[in-house]
Amino acid sequence: MSESPFVVGDRVRVIALPPYVKTAEPMPMLRPPNVISLGEEGIVVNRRPGGFWSVRFSQGMFLMDSQYLELAFAESKPSASDEHRVENPSDGIIPS
Repeated sequence: MSESPFVVGDRVRVIALPPYVKTAEPMPMLRPPNVISLGEEGIVVNRRPGGFWSVRFSQGMFLMDSQYLELAFAESKPSASDEHRVENPSDGIIPS
């Protein structure tokens, strides 16, 4: 079995618009693709059968095929020095 490209909680970006989108509701509806925009980011809520993902966007939650999504990475990643920086708990304490 192939490894999933996303996990629940991942931030994803729309890289192509499908011909229509399906709402991820108990009674799904087809919506025009302009309810989401190219480049819009959302959060993966869960995985559905058939390679579909429930993704929460600003306009609601929609079922999206993996081919229309990519992982979205933060614009600025912490530098290596920030990752290994240890906070000094005594900073800011003035001895009396």
